[in-house]
Amino acid sequence: MSSHSSSVFTQCLFLLLAFFALFSQLAAALPVAELEKRDVYVPPVLYPHSGTVWYKGQTHNVTWDVSDPPVNITNSIGRIMLRKANLATPLILAKGFPILQGRVEVTVPWVIEGTDYSVVLFGDSGNWSQQFTILE
Repeated sequence: MSSHSSSVFTQCLFLLLAFFALFSQLAAALPVAELEKRDVYVPPVLYPHSGTVWYKGQTHNVTWDVSDPPVNITNSIGRIMLRKANLATPLILAKGFPILQGRVEVTVPWVIEGTDYSVVLFGDSGNWSQQFTILE
């Protein structure tokens, strides 16, 4: 590398570091907006529970306990999905309902029979029911 190339490289590196230092100082000087306090709400699923048997095509009310919600719920819109064993399925049983509603009607999908199904209630987080059975 020639002396001139080395000098240009050094100048470019110096300018880059100076720009970075200036940007860091400006970013640090900006006021930080205080975030609104939010609580994660994980209401326990009450139904279906262990011992429940659903049959394909039936409708059921998935229910959950809404007796003690926090003041500030991060996501108040719910979604119910089906889970098999320890795997989430892509089956959405219900969506777009208020999480404080405490229940939503779902139709049992046409799936392989099994005794290891659960429903997952999403809002702020995911909370799933006990395992139950789906039969034909």
